[in-house]
Amino acid sequence: MTPHPAGSAELPQPPWRTPRKKPQSRTPISQDLLVETAIRVLDAEGLDAVSMRRVAQELDTGAASLYAHVANKKELLDLVFDRVVGEIDLPEQGEPGTWREQIRELGIRMHATLSSHADVARVALANIPLGPNALRVSERMLGVMVAGGVPAQAAAWFLDRMSLYIVAEAYEGTLWEMPEGFNPETDRDAFVEPLRQYFRSLPVDQFPALVANVDEMTSGDKDERFLFGLDLLLDGLAARIRN
Repeated sequence: MTPHPAGSAELPQPPWRTPRKKPQSRTPISQDLLVETAIRVLDAEGLDAVSMRRVAQELDTGAASLYAHVANKKELLDLVFDRVVGEIDLPEQGEPGTWREQIRELGIRMHATLSSHADVARVALANIPLGPNALRVSERMLGVMVAGGVPAQAAAWFLDRMSLYIVAEAYEGTLWEMPEGFNPETDRDAFVEPLRQYFRSLPVDQFPALVANVDEMTSGDKDERFLFGLDLLLDGLAARIRN
């Protein structure tokens, strides 16, 4: 018996057969979507959770399909870092005489942005961020310093040292394991007190400076200490100009 050719109209399904579900259309994959998805995983679970396979799972696709948009995980992480850096709101460039204030404000904004995205700062360690947003920040910082009279060599090296300080500070902030429900504004003293007691218990004849300056060593919150370090760097650079 010769099979009847299939017609153009689809025949109805028998009533006892489970109706077939129409295939759901997947969201078209793009590099932007990969980066957005990776940042979502990063913010929820940290940098170690971001992988090609995990991003593919979030997009309901296979990991192989991602390689049409990024070469590998390193490129994906570089793109993620640059997207985060793009969130830094660069203020308008001010007068040359205010270069120190401008760089300080940029440093504060950089630190706040990196700290708001889990441990993304780790991407920049032992790496040279060269994405368009990272270059934009570097261009602004270098331009502000040189316009303010900072020697080009000192400005270039300061850009590197300040970036390293901010990245390391932001990353270290993610490594502290605080008790559940810890409130840095109300619980800090109770958290630090065991450290104070330990310093005070040290033999005075061996550690006279530590024992005598316990309160000073354990004072200040993380923001105060970050600004202290930033100001130290800026004061040092300013001194080079005066000399």
